[in-house]
Amino acid sequence: MPAIEFRDVVKRFGDNVVLDGLSFDVPQGDRVTLIGPSGSGKTTILRLLMTLEEADGGLIHIDGDPYTHEYRGPKRVAIPEKRRRVVRNRVGMVFQQFNLFPNMTVLENIVEAPVHVLRQPKDEAVARAEQLLDQVGLADKRDARCTQLSGGQQQRVAIARALAMDPEILLLDEVTSALDPEIVADVLGVLRDVAASTDITMLLVTHEMQFAREVSNRVLMFDHGRIVEEADPETMFTAPRHERTQEFLRAVLG
Repeated sequence: MPAIEFRDVVKRFGDNVVLDGLSFDVPQGDRVTLIGPSGSGKTTILRLLMTLEEADGGLIHIDGDPYTHEYRGPKRVAIPEKRRRVVRNRVGMVFQQFNLFPNMTVLENIVEAPVHVLRQPKDEAVARAEQLLDQVGLADKRDARCTQLSGGQQQRVAIARALAMDPEILLLDEVTSALDPEIVADVLGVLRDVAASTDITMLLVTHEMQFAREVSNRVLMFDHGRIVEEADPETMFTAPRHERTQEFLRAVLG
């Protein structure tokens, strides 16, 4: 059973067709990176999975369960909000911008959703948050305000906050693009550790090709809302077959 399944998914913004009958699977436990030029539909895929956007056609399944729509006979219909929320809680995301609550401490940012969304006892949520802060190297920042942290530290808090929900699927949208180059390595190191130490399914959008090569077990090349090539990282980055992939990698890798 795939962790993520897209079937004939269409997404339009006005007359612009961003995803054009897209179909692909992400098996459970896989780390899949989406690459391609800006505007190729990569981030739209993550936004659909976060229900920040809604598809205009086709179906998305999480662990075999309909995510936002299903077919009843020939008709595509929205599933009830209660069912949608149950499936949605299996998916976590780390954004380009950290989206932390500035009026809360680091610890409060991490325990907020487990307590109020998952209804975890607060002592359990705090214990888990402290464990995650240690994992991302910020145990000493437990009581700091997020506004007192550097960008790299805030992004590590955002990663800990996403993991605190114990998602089955973690979405990563250009998580280093807002960071200064000298602190990118710290954030990528945390994510390498997550990939190595858990069986969480990861779907990444990144321009950090070396990171994609190290963490992924599959890479999908997108252009104009379609997959033009897919391969394991070694093949994709050393011997891509499609001319569009070759052009793109020459541009980003120099």
